[in-house]
Amino acid sequence: MAHEHQHQHQHGHGAHSHAPTAATPNGLPEILDLDAALFAPHLTALTGRIACLAGDDVRNIVDLGAGTGTGTFALLERFPTARVTAVDSSPAMLERLASAARDRGLDDRVRTLEADAGVGLPGVDDADLVWASASLHHLDDPATALAGIRAALRPGGLLAVAEVDGMPTFLPEGGEPGALERRCREALDGLHAEQLPHRGADWGSLLVAAGFSVEQDRAEPWELRAPLPEGAGRYAYFVFERIRDNLVGRISPEDLAALDRLVDGGPEDVRHRDDLVVRSTRETWMARRPA
Repeated sequence: MAHEHQHQHQHGHGAHSHAPTAATPNGLPEILDLDAALFAPHLTALTGRIACLAGDDVRNIVDLGAGTGTGTFALLERFPTARVTAVDSSPAMLERLASAARDRGLDDRVRTLEADAGVGLPGVDDADLVWASASLHHLDDPATALAGIRAALRPGGLLAVAEVDGMPTFLPEGGEPGALERRCREALDGLHAEQLPHRGADWGSLLVAAGFSVEQDRAEPWELRAPLPEGAGRYAYFVFERIRDNLVGRISPEDLAALDRLVDGGPEDVRHRDDLVVRSTRETWMARRPA
């Protein structure tokens, strides 16, 4: 999964997970945790759908690209008798997750595994459920990785995949703020087309080709409007701050200056605005390894 640690949050979403990385980029844990807090009701609904398909007898779960543990802890709550193997290739992320598990009194139900899921999942087998959120599009070779995931699942086990459609949006859609955001998003899309060729892939077809039976495919717009939950402004701030350096040379100097004003502490800073609307579209696939 070459270079994914450089790009996991250029699009602003580690959302409910974190693509396996070799390092922990500055600001990424904060973005992941804020996203988890802001969209907690959506994640609760999503894990409910997973439970309907996976059934009650779920004991062995794998969180693929576990990040700060959003998916791990949501699934532990949804499946109170299960244990989770949290997989990531960032030791710093895994240590953060393990510390959070200890703080919650859940360390006996969480095992961390430092691994590159694009290569394989050593020692992981007979899983009832694999959760892969905002991580599969970083894979260099989806077919090889999906074969490894399929091998890690027991016959009849469920793979739940969640992906996002790119950077979330925050600014009013009409006028120049929205136009600026659209130009930034288009520039990021161009960057990702070069460096993350599987972003936006037809995962339904890839899952079928890997021997899975796709049982659900759903795209959902997630939106937060005023009154916004606490943390929305900081979430926007961290997202814009992270994408800024990636857009040097890809947007005009004027747009770069406008982007700077969104994070400089001044009156246009997103942490001070009262007109933010947090928007994101997330697609999920539920696929089963045939019995």
